[in-house]
Amino acid sequence: MNGPRHREVPLVHLALTLLLVTLPVGDTPALANHDNGAPANAVIVQGPTVSTARDLVLAGGGSVTHELPIIRAVAARLTATQQERLVALAPELKIYGDRTVSITGKPPKDGDNTSTDELTGMPFNDIVGADQLHAAGIDGTGVTVAVVDTGHYSQRGLNKNTTNQVRVLAQYDARLDQQQEYNPLLNTDENGHGAHVASVVVNSANLGSNKSPAFAGVAPNAELVVVHAFDRYGSSTYADVIRGLQWILDNAASYGIRVVNLSFSAEPRSYYWDDPLNQAVMRLWQAGIVVVASAGNRGPEAMTIGVPGNVPYVITVGAMTDNFTPRDPADDLLTSFSSTGPTVEGFVKPEVVAPGGHVKGLMATSTELAVTHPEFHDGANYFVMSGTSQAAAVVTGVVALMLHQSPFLTPDEVKFRLMESARPATFNRGSLVYPVFQQGAGRVDAYGAVYSDSPLVANRGLDIDLDLAGLAHFGGAADAYASNGGQGYTFFVRDADGNPVEDDGFLWSDEYVFQDGFLWSDGFLWSDGFFWSDGFLWSDGFLWSDGFLWSDGFLWSDDYTHFSGFLWSETYVEPASINVWVEQE
Repeated sequence: MNGPRHREVPLVHLALTLLLVTLPVGDTPALANHDNGAPANAVIVQGPTVSTARDLVLAGGGSVTHELPIIRAVAARLTATQQERLVALAPELKIYGDRTVSITGKPPKDGDNTSTDELTGMPFNDIVGADQLHAAGIDGTGVTVAVVDTGHYSQRGLNKNTTNQVRVLAQYDARLDQQQEYNPLLNTDENGHGAHVASVVVNSANLGSNKSPAFAGVAPNAELVVVHAFDRYGSSTYADVIRGLQWILDNAASYGIRVVNLSFSAEPRSYYWDDPLNQAVMRLWQAGIVVVASAGNRGPEAMTIGVPGNVPYVITVGAMTDNFTPRDPADDLLTSFSSTGPTVEGFVKPEVVAPGGHVKGLMATSTELAVTHPEFHDGANYFVMSGTSQAAAVVTGVVALMLHQSPFLTPDEVKFRLMESARPATFNRGSLVYPVFQQGAGRVDAYGAVYSDSPLVANRGLDIDLDLAGLAHFGGAADAYASNGGQGYTFFVRDADGNPVEDDGFLWSDEYVFQDGFLWSDGFLWSDGFFWSDGFLWSDGFLWSDGFLWSDGFLWSDDYTHFSGFLWSETYVEPASINVWVEQE
């Protein structure tokens, strides 16, 4: 490269930042400790240290609900008056609204019929080549996977590995801040999503025979840590999820946690570095833990990658489907719901895609999803579901296989090998069926990733230490130009010199390795200015212009950005919809 290329920031997006105010280092001011019974709001208060944030909240009469050293913050409850006083006396404090995160489901469309094919599930191990690795004895042994989701289903395929040894090392309830001892009779997953995701990663059930085993999970001998952060209805908060990530960081060494699965996705409301959940995710990556995140189910429109998938460092996964023809890869498709890049900072996402249509996994019949959608349950232990959640779980399992074979790999090395070995969907002698903004480097290839010996790393040009310290932030190589008479944008990638890459918009060479190491996954220093041409982006009913965002009937402008220290108005604090129920594909 010829040095970092400065990326331009759209000024309009500054109105979307979750950052509100910041706190000076110094004496703790004395604040009023009462507010006449006014209702309190849930917030996340970030300071130079967690103790400073805690002391300020308590001095102001607020209550602390969570301590979150991972982001130097506490979760608290403050009335509007208490918050205003805190802002006035500690003007450098960062205060974030504690967003609601929830899994919401919707039934299939009227008239839909469930076919026998749908209940068989997609053979994801065969599709990504994990079955070949199992035959070679590469099965995730010695690698611990943490799954942050809706809890645990006490079923043999999850509780024990292929040699009948207990592999659930710990269960932690982030909502209650309680660690639970392993109990083979304890079912904590009342929703079903968490068990389904975990089983895609580690299910040790043998669906074949003793002579020809066919394991149900990608890494059937990996160890499992369950972090329970969502309730029966798939609802949680930023504070609970971040506390779950805090626990993982604190206990990674004790349990050997090497990879974390985050199969949830919330709509971004800030730059990636200003989101407190993203900050916690970045701390895990900084600590040497591979983070795999789902892209989200809001596609196929551009710029729909969610939090925390919009973090540039992590491995973000989109979903593909075998089109119900597992033996015919020629008709494989990207699922219609899979979220698409680029991110608002210009990063190409997702990094890879994986099987995420009609995936079969373990789920109890009594869970919310099984009761709501009985047509997709076999009446025993298995449920068929589609989503980028399942695709992320497949990749989490592949990472466990990679770390089994090569335990010395760093997260950046894992990410590069996954991308290098992936194969994009192509036709006509190499022309891309889908752009990199939809499929990234292509469908993950477990066999190729495990046996890759590439010395290269991903995330070149990025510096996570500077990023987390707030000293530098980064943008990607994606850009846009006006099209359709100014009513839309076409996205493309620029090279290291800032020139648009030609050849149908993308240059793939050296067996689909883009620019000798995935230039489009690298980072550039972020600077002020406008990212999009003329400062405008018009896309699917959204107008970002001159500091205004009009979306679904809500107008955000300089006059409406803050309400008592919140980004959102008093009447509209948007709940984030994660892994929305999608039709089987």
